Order: sequence, then C-alpha cells, then structure tokens
Amino acid sequence: MNWLRPLAAGGCRVPFGSQHLAPSYALRAFAAHPQNQVAEGVVKLQQPKPQLGTDEGKKNFILKTPKDFDIAGQFDPMIPDAECLKIVHEILSMLQLGDFLIKVNDRRILNGVFAVCGIPDSLFHSTCSTVDKLNKATWEDVKSEMVGEKGLSPKAVDRIGEYVQLHGGLGLIEQLLQDPKLSQNKLAREGLGDMKLLFEYLTLFGIADKISFDLSLARGLDYYTGVIYEAILLQPRNAHKEEPVSVGSVAGGGRYDGLVGMFDPKGRKVPCVGVSIGIERIFSIMEQKVEASKEKIRTTETQVLVATPQKNFLDVRLKLISELWDSGIKAEMLYKKNPKLLNQLQYCEDMGIPLAAIVGEQELKNGIVKLRVVASREEVDIPREKLAEEIRKRVES
Repeated sequence: MNWLRPLAAGGCRVPFGSQHLAPSYALRAFAAHPQNQVAEGVVKLQQPKPQLGTDEGKKNFILKTPKDFDIAGQFDPMIPDAECLKIVHEILSMLQLGDFLIKVNDRRILNGVFAVCGIPDSLFHSTCSTVDKLNKATWEDVKSEMVGEKGLSPKAVDRIGEYVQLHGGLGLIEQLLQDPKLSQNKLAREGLGDMKLLFEYLTLFGIADKISFDLSLARGLDYYTGVIYEAILLQPRNAHKEEPVSVGSVAGGGRYDGLVGMFDPKGRKVPCVGVSIGIERIFSIMEQKVEASKEKIRTTETQVLVATPQKNFLDVRLKLISELWDSGIKAEMLYKKNPKLLNQLQYCEDMGIPLAAIVGEQELKNGIVKLRVVASREEVDIPREKLAEEIRKRVES
C-alpha cells in the first residue's frame, strides 16, 4: 500500500505495532531511537499479543489484536496527523465496509472547555471519561452521571453540554475561535488553531467530507496530548431517522507526545501520533456481509490445481507443479499418490481454485496440458511451455 512509503529523515513509521501495548513494544523501539537518531524508513515491531477486551455489541469478552500505524519524530504541526487520517480513510474505503465517518477532536480543546466551564483540574480526567460515553448514551444520561456520580454542579454541566454536543467542520472551528470564553483559554486556542490547520490539510487530501470535528469525542486513555480521532461505520438513513447512526467504532488513535519519553533514561521527548485498526470488528462485519450476500468467498490464493486422471503420475505432477512455481504461478496439488480426478476437481470447487491443469498419458506424450476452467468446465489444450503464460493471462482478466 502506498502509505508504507519511506518517511522523511528525522522520524520513523511503525506499521502494525501496538499502540495499546506500546510500553512493551513500540515505546521501547522509540526510546532506543530518539528523534535525532531515528533511522529513516520503517521500523518493524514484534507482533503484539492479543488483549482481552469487551465486544460492546455482544456484551462478552473477546480477544482483540490491534493493528497500528504510528509516526514518531519532530515535524511541523498536523502533517503526520493528517496522514494518519488519510491512512484510515484509505483502509476503510478499500475494504468497502459501507459508509463511514472519522470523528476528530483535540484534548487541549476539551480541557479548555472544562476550564471555562468551571471544572477543577483534578476532575478533568474523570469528566473526560464521562463525556466519552456520549457516543453510546444520551446527553441526559451523561449529565446525570456528571452531577450524581462526579459531583459537578448542574450549572457547570449545562455549560459543558453547550459545547460537547457540537459537531461540524471548518465553520465550527471558526465559530469557536470567536467564542468569547473559549478564545481566552490558551490550551483551547492552540488546539483550535491546530484543528483548523488539520482540516486544511484534509481538504488538500480530498477527504474532509468524511471528517467531523466532534467535541463529544474524548477517548478515555489519559496519555493523549493533542488531536484524537475515531472512525465509525454508519447505518444508512431510513424513514425514521434523519441522520445516519453509528454501528460501531473500527479505528481510533491520536497524538501522544509525552508517553515515549517516560521510557527513555534521558527523558528525551519524542512526539508521536498513531492509529489503531480494530481488526476483529472489521472481520466480523465482513463476515456478516458475506453471509448476507450468500456469495462464495475464495479461501485460498491458489490459481491452479495440478491434477491427473492417471494412476502412478505423482512424479509427473511434481515436475509440472515445480515448473509452475518457478514461473511464479500459485499452484498446488493434492498430497496423495493416486487421487481420483473427480475428487481433485471437487477440491477446486470447494476451495474456489479457478483453474485445473490436467495432465494424462496423452497430454504427456503430446507435450500439452489440458487447462480446465472450473466454473464453466471449459477445457483447452495448451502447449506445456506456454502454460504459465496462459494461466497468468486468465487469472488477470
């Protein structure tokens, strides 16, 4: 994929590491390569161990293996952040899971909101965790928790509600930059300035229509220091709903500039931003789509099965399959000395293998191979030396 291209000198990309397991893997790699020493290119990390997490939809525990992409190093604001969002957009577009939306926010903006609403610094984190529930709960439920469980004043919570229920794009950012209270908060101003710059880059990438600046997005992990984002799949509009509704988060991430330095003995700061892709949820959605469509899915990349109707032709099959492998053809055969032709062809149908290269006594004598299209049962004689070329032509058409 094009997003695995090399990174400019001075930083490193870490594809498919583990953000959530960062202390075990990613952070050690980053700490070993501080920003002035990080090699150009891609740093490959150890495969992360699965995590035990909850599947909110089914309300039970499942193993989750996050697949991440992170960029570490000192760069100008919002350029790597925008690329992470571009990567999420590319992945979800390519997988064709359905309509999606990527929500973005900034922890500095949230903290600024809490400050101007009169929330003490000591309650920022717990308030943030409660706001994060707005993607599943109503504002009234969230408000009730803030007042009843967190001990916040109803007046302060109402002020928070005026902000965290807002979502939009550049227009909303401009509106908040003019907000008489929020514009006076240093953190909020910084966050809004970067958010405006981010949307300018996303517009240049051509993906701004899939991005929503959503002040309710909080993401509970407290190591985020700047922009945060979450990708959700949308359920289509229907007669009873004016807007599409979320059917679940499939990716999330953000900027965590202060985390890596905790694992560097010299405490050097290594700015980082990354995204985690929810592989299990994506697989689950894809499986549901396949089941609903009733379509047959290939379970192998094999292009051709080397088969024979003859007994004692194992040596012939081995020689032919070796020729195909050497020509770059993805071929296989049954691991039996004398398999029945019917069983070999049935295997092709069961596994979704499109072609069968059949060789018998007559084909061997004439220097040809009978190439069978499994779906249509069409058969054609191909000179043996042109077999690989013919297979390649048919599978690419």
